[in-house]
This record gives sequence, structure tokens and C-alpha cells, in this order.
Amino acid sequence: MEARHGLGNRIFTLHASQSFVLITKKRKFKMAKANARHILVSSEEECNNLKQQIIDGADFAEIASAHSQCPSGKQGGDLGSFSPGQMVPEFDTVVFNEAVGEVHGPVETQFGYHLIEITSRDS
Repeated sequence: MEARHGLGNRIFTLHASQSFVLITKKRKFKMAKANARHILVSSEEECNNLKQQIIDGADFAEIASAHSQCPSGKQGGDLGSFSPGQMVPEFDTVVFNEAVGEVHGPVETQFGYHLIEITSRDS
């Protein structure tokens, strides 16, 4: 004899022998993803100056190529696609909560000061 009982996201199968087997339900979770680009510099002052240049019409990618201390600067600051937890917490907070298409920052991390532009985000 066998009886199945659900508890949260698990199903317990009880057999007549009173032993049980734990079966975990398979659930598909869609992880949030974002695409962003950034500019990394060593000072808040430089970060603010570069942000003003972008606000005044300078191209983000060109500024990143010329000034970013991150290797991604060679690709215009493009970081590609990533999920929460793949970047430092300060970076994730901005990328997964702030407006898409705007330049955010300065954002201070252990690496320096960032300008971040979220180019797309799926939730």
C-alpha cells in the first residue's frame, strides 16, 4: 500500500513498511537577467565628470573605451547578460532595481566608482 502526501514543494511517498521516500517536485523558475554596460574609474570626481559628459551628449561607449579601468571598456563597457548574484551587491542593487536606459552612478564598489547603464532587463 502507498499513500502520497504533499508538504510545501515536496511530496512524501509513504509505503506500507512505514519508510518514506522524498520526491522533490520539479519547478521551473525564470531567473531575472539583465544586460548592462559600465565605466569603472578610481575616483568619484572623475566618475561625476564622465557622467556629465554623457549627459551633455558624449557617447557612453566612447567614454568607456577611453576612460574605463575595466577590460570591458574595450567593448564600450558592455558586460553582456548576467543574473542576480553574478556581480558585487552594490552593482546588482542598481541593475535589478533602477530604470533601464539611464546612466546611474557614481556607484562605489571594492573596485572603484562605476557609471552603469542598464540596457535591458527581464524579470
